[in-house]
Amino acid sequence: MLTHLEVLDDARLDVYARLTDVALRSKLEPEQGICIVESAKVIERALDAGLRPQSLLLEAHRATTHADLIARFEALWPEAPIYVAPREELAQLTGFDLTRGALAAFYRPAPRDTRDVLEQAHRVAILEDITNHTNVGAIFRSAAALGMDAVLVTPGCYDPLYRRALRVSMGAVFQIPWAYIGTDVEGSAKHGNVARAGGWSETGIPLLHECGFRVAAMALTDDSIPLDDPCLTRTDKLALVLGTEGEGLSEHTIARCDYTVKIPMAHGVDSLNVAAASAVAFWQVRQINKPA
Repeated sequence: MLTHLEVLDDARLDVYARLTDVALRSKLEPEQGICIVESAKVIERALDAGLRPQSLLLEAHRATTHADLIARFEALWPEAPIYVAPREELAQLTGFDLTRGALAAFYRPAPRDTRDVLEQAHRVAILEDITNHTNVGAIFRSAAALGMDAVLVTPGCYDPLYRRALRVSMGAVFQIPWAYIGTDVEGSAKHGNVARAGGWSETGIPLLHECGFRVAAMALTDDSIPLDDPCLTRTDKLALVLGTEGEGLSEHTIARCDYTVKIPMAHGVDSLNVAAASAVAFWQVRQINKPA
């Protein structure tokens, strides 16, 4: 059943109104256990993944356009309210004009156990302290599309369930298994804490080895091997570690990895954006015939 709202000062829309303050949003969302999902397609993928919605918010004039989404929402979660409001009112919510008329608040899924994720995987991407939501989302989308089995994120990496990361990933964050790996100096993997560069690798890389993985650091060093080296494609279980823009991977991480790998470049170009590099790497190391 649709609930029509004329103004946005309704307390029931607080979770959406807070999106106007990026700092407040990034601080409060993990504590409240809520993630904001934008656009009908990504909302559908959240529903496919079994996430429980808190509410759905639509532009009034798009209610007919989203009739199928409304019907599915009501069938799966009849207790979750569906709010509709005039476009001119919703325009006051930062970025709402980019959502194609639909936002949903979902309760965050419980974090997966890292070891459980690894036991089901043969190709894994690890995101070390990537501090750009667009890159995080793009890497998740490439990982899902190009044959990776899972994504692991370090404590210093930006939140994959942040609104922009979800939008850029087109919901791939809901389609591919992911978990946190390693701990920061305080022993906590919760997003937002300050993590020591490469600190995750003290416990994370031994765990990968214990689960049968060889670990390859994507980095430009004197002893880097090319991405098409046969030793990588022959490896049954392989984890690729990707670093943040500019600084790249920490020296501690590189030293603990089994390989250091680079993408051969032409025309004097030294490197690619991490999201572009991830797509190249995932395609190259994919397993065409995965073990049963």
